Amino acid sequence: MRVATDGRHRAVGLLVKGLVSAALLAVVLWHVDVARLWASARRASLPWLALSLAFNLVVVVIGAWRWNQLLRAQGVAMRTRSLMASWLVALFFNNFLPSNIGGDVARIADTTRPAGSGTLATTVVLVDRGLGLLGLMLVAAVADSSEYWRTGGAEGIVGPSALWIALAVLAVAATLPFVAPDRVGLLFRPIRFLHPEWIEARVERIVEALHRFRSVPMALGSGLAGAVAVQVALVALYWAIARSMQVTVAVSDLAVIVPMSLVVQMLPVSLNGLGVREATFVFCFRQLGLPLEWGLLLSFVGAVLALLVSLAGAVIYAVRRPQPEPVPEGALSLTTESRDPIV
Repeated sequence: MRVATDGRHRAVGLLVKGLVSAALLAVVLWHVDVARLWASARRASLPWLALSLAFNLVVVVIGAWRWNQLLRAQGVAMRTRSLMASWLVALFFNNFLPSNIGGDVARIADTTRPAGSGTLATTVVLVDRGLGLLGLMLVAAVADSSEYWRTGGAEGIVGPSALWIALAVLAVAATLPFVAPDRVGLLFRPIRFLHPEWIEARVERIVEALHRFRSVPMALGSGLAGAVAVQVALVALYWAIARSMQVTVAVSDLAVIVPMSLVVQMLPVSLNGLGVREATFVFCFRQLGLPLEWGLLLSFVGAVLALLVSLAGAVIYAVRRPQPEPVPEGALSLTTESRDPIV
C-alpha cells in the first residue's frame, strides 16, 4: 500500500512539474515573435556552435577535476577519466530524468565503493554542490559590479548590492560547517530517535569528513577556484552561441544571466528546469531592453547542446564497468583508515 501511495505521489509531482514547464513555455512563446526567432536561428554559424560545444566539454573536464580535489582531500583516489565519465553520466541523468538530483545520485553511486562509504561520497558531492553555488554567485556579483561601474551606476538586471548580500549570506552558511564540524551533529538530534545507531554512524562520518576538509583548506580553495572556472566556461559557452546567432549581448550581462538561470533551475518546480530556464533568459533580456527572441534562442540552443554532450553519458553508462576503476593503492600520500562501505 505504501509503495502504491508513494508511486501516486511521484506521479502527481511529475504531472505538476510538467504543467508548470508547459505553462511557462506557453507564456514565453506567446510573448515572442516566432518568425523572428526562426530567422535568427537560421543565421547560426556552425564554427561558433562547435566552439560552444567544446566549452561544454571544458566544463566536464574542470568539473571532474574539482570533484577529484575534494575526493583526494578525503583520501579517496580515483582516476580522472573515471570521474569525467561519471560526470557525463550525471549530465545524462540530469537532462533525461525528471529529477533535479538524478545526476548527484549517479555521482554518489559511482564513488561509494572507492570511498568505502556512501555517507562520505554523499558529503563530498554536497560540498562540491555548495562550492559550485558559491562560484556562480561570485561570478554573477563580480560581473554585475563591473557592468554597474561601466555604465555609470545603472542597476542592470539585478543590482550588484543584492548579489553581494546573497553571496555573503551563502558564504557564511557554507563556512560554518567547516568552522565548527562537531556542531553539525546537533542538526540531526531531533531525528536520532527514529534509528539511533544508524543515524549516529552517519553523523560521525559526516563530522569526520568535515574535519578532514578543515585540515586541508587548499582542497576547498581549489574546489572554489574550479567552480569559478566552470562558471566562466559556461559564460563563454553562451557567448559563443550568441556570436553564432549574431545576438548582441554583453559578456558581463551573460555572466549574470547564466548563473541566475542555473540557480532558478535548482528549484524543484519544473521538469529539469524546462520552462523556468527559458523564462529566466527572456525576463533578463527584457530587463536589458533586448529582443525577447534572443533570450529564448540562447536558452534553447544552450539546452540542446547540453543534451548532445550528455548523450555521451548514456553510451558510457551502457557499456562501462559497474564501478569506476580506483587508483592502485599507494597512489596518494594521504591515507585514511578503512571505511564501512554501507555507512
